[in-house]
Amino acid sequence: MIRALRSLSAITARRTRGLWRRYGIFWLGAILVGLVAVYYARLIDWGFALFSAARSEHPWLPLAITPAAAALCVFVTRRFFRGSEGSGIPQVIAVLHGPTAAAGARLLTLRILVAKIAVSFVAIVGGLTIGREGPTVQIGAALMFNMRRFYPRSNSLIERQLVLAGAAAGLSAAFNTPLAGIVFAIEELTRSFEARASGVLITGIIIAGVIALGLSGNYTYFGTIQAGALFPRFFLVAIIVTGIVTGIAGGVFCWLLLNTSKWIPVSLRHLHASRPVVFAALCGFIIAIVGLLAGGTTFGSGYAEARGLLEGREQLSMFYPLLKMISMIGSYLPGIPGGIFAPSLSIGAGFGNVLHTLFPRMSLPMLIALGMVGYLAAVTQSPITAFVIVMEMIDGHALVISLMATALVSSRVSRLFAPPLYEALSERYMTPLEKLAPSPEVPEGGEKAPAGTQDEAPQK
Repeated sequence: MIRALRSLSAITARRTRGLWRRYGIFWLGAILVGLVAVYYARLIDWGFALFSAARSEHPWLPLAITPAAAALCVFVTRRFFRGSEGSGIPQVIAVLHGPTAAAGARLLTLRILVAKIAVSFVAIVGGLTIGREGPTVQIGAALMFNMRRFYPRSNSLIERQLVLAGAAAGLSAAFNTPLAGIVFAIEELTRSFEARASGVLITGIIIAGVIALGLSGNYTYFGTIQAGALFPRFFLVAIIVTGIVTGIAGGVFCWLLLNTSKWIPVSLRHLHASRPVVFAALCGFIIAIVGLLAGGTTFGSGYAEARGLLEGREQLSMFYPLLKMISMIGSYLPGIPGGIFAPSLSIGAGFGNVLHTLFPRMSLPMLIALGMVGYLAAVTQSPITAFVIVMEMIDGHALVISLMATALVSSRVSRLFAPPLYEALSERYMTPLEKLAPSPEVPEGGEKAPAGTQDEAPQK
């Protein structure tokens, strides 16, 4: 009897350990991703609230704190945390497309995770134009990748599944868009769908999403817009025009980031090479000047401006999209940790506002939604991800065909100017950072771009 009980106990223990290794470790990682994503979002929101409060009391303060924040971020990133620069999505792509263990050990460490959170917080307190969604992708991937330590015999398949699920869960929790997390993993991160990873991916998104919903409630990122049952006569024309305009704008943005040697003066490229911290301070000063000219609307991610336009509470200048693009480029050229998803959505909303002057009989929220999906699709060249994200963020199921058409047109127009941005930037991370040449320029399509541009790896 005693021997039978011991045998049963041993079998139960083995099965428990097996279940823990197969499901428990992964579920624990997904819970952590959801928790970190929510509190990281709150931290960034609090940081920008500090900046906004200081600016309201001292309107000229950005001329001092924005350059200082940019310089500090670049100094800390280059000196101590190489691999944490930019949005983090190119780093995740590099890990998934290379030897996962080796690349993950360089780009998805807990050290980089902490740096990503801390340095991007400093950047948003300084009013730099960054988003938090892209960094959340790298943070989620890093958290899940490090859960491999709990597996007695980890392998490349397990590590790849962990990274993919962590990145997708991070985006899903950041935007509260579970479908977009799945599509993002398929279209942007891997460009394929593995049957063995599908359950792991969806489970991770569900768990992280439940945690986010429990802490933040059931909400839509930009609220809900009313599309109505009838569409204007020139709605198809508006879709095409919006797709072309945002496609050109997003394509030019990508071209500027990937071909800096063609438009940045030689003296500034030399400054970036020899004194990157000073170059970052100069970029921060330009961002501050642009912000003051725009009445403060170009500081931060642009979430408040986009939501204000959708709800009819915000009146923005016709020059807002251009000024916001200048601020976003200035934030990413030095290689400051931060994403481009939210700023891109804000720029797209600005284009929708501009196009309303051309189509005055159309609903402004509808044009803003088209502008957001168009510009995001043009920058990422991932049209399916773009329209699913925007559809979930505005509860815009009635506009799904319109969003799809706009995203398709804009992404095709953007490709005439530059290759997919994240994939192009991820190539730099295929080589260990310590083995890179000391030159601040690296090849990209036959051209060279400052290291800050490649390090940047722009957003979520």
